[in-house]
Amino acid sequence: MKNYLKLVNFEFNRIAKLFAVLLGVTFVIQIVGVIVQSRYYLNMANELIYEGMLSKAKFLENYGHLSLSQIVNSMWFRAPILFCVAAVGFYIFLIWYRDWVGKNSFIYRLLMLPTARLNIFFAKITTILIMTLGLVAFQLIMLPIETLVMKGIVPKEFIMDISLNQIMTSLPELRFIFPNRPIELILMYGAGVLAVSILFTAILMERSFKWKGIIAGLIYSSVAVGLTILPLLLNVFVLNGFFYSIELFVLEIIMASLVLTGSIWTCRFLLMKKITV
Repeated sequence: MKNYLKLVNFEFNRIAKLFAVLLGVTFVIQIVGVIVQSRYYLNMANELIYEGMLSKAKFLENYGHLSLSQIVNSMWFRAPILFCVAAVGFYIFLIWYRDWVGKNSFIYRLLMLPTARLNIFFAKITTILIMTLGLVAFQLIMLPIETLVMKGIVPKEFIMDISLNQIMTSLPELRFIFPNRPIELILMYGAGVLAVSILFTAILMERSFKWKGIIAGLIYSSVAVGLTILPLLLNVFVLNGFFYSIELFVLEIIMASLVLTGSIWTCRFLLMKKITV
């Protein structure tokens, strides 16, 4: 456990700068977006109300109150989220391939450490999970800050206060990264861990067998995904809805657990037997 935690700390330190950049980009772009959108709304109100074109009541009737849900539906808010998702997706590949870059491949130093080689796999997948959860937590922290910025620009009578749940509901991306119920949260990120483990296995196959490994990785990924959703496919196309929802849910959990176990075992085999120092 101690060696595993040291590896996690090491891996996270390697992405600390990237992580800080993602946080900074998210903070700057979203805060600028809140300011721009709030100023646009306020300028429109000033132009229509204070120049006598509309009364305040008529303006609110036509254009409505400003709420954070309107701001989060703009590209000012969406773009940083999509950028972070793309960065994490890219790093899933980079976290392995960067170890092979250079004349003296760093992966061999990792493999010679006095610890189980499978700890390298667990440390990398844990780092990806920490990075993802950290970005999600930061986004949730940003929401009340952005609300305060909006209220500091737009007068209170033009603002509609909404709950965090209403904000989350208004943007599908937020609902995707932070589901409403704890069980959905566990399932969402559990599926993410499974997907990353399958990708890691495919990457290690490519690293172990080169061109043949690319084909093997693609085949493995396809089979793993197919097995994961097999109960659902059988229930829909073969059994005509034979299973109850709870039964199908349990079958999916079992199948996903088997695929995850298979991925871990395959990665252990490749690290121990096929990638040699």
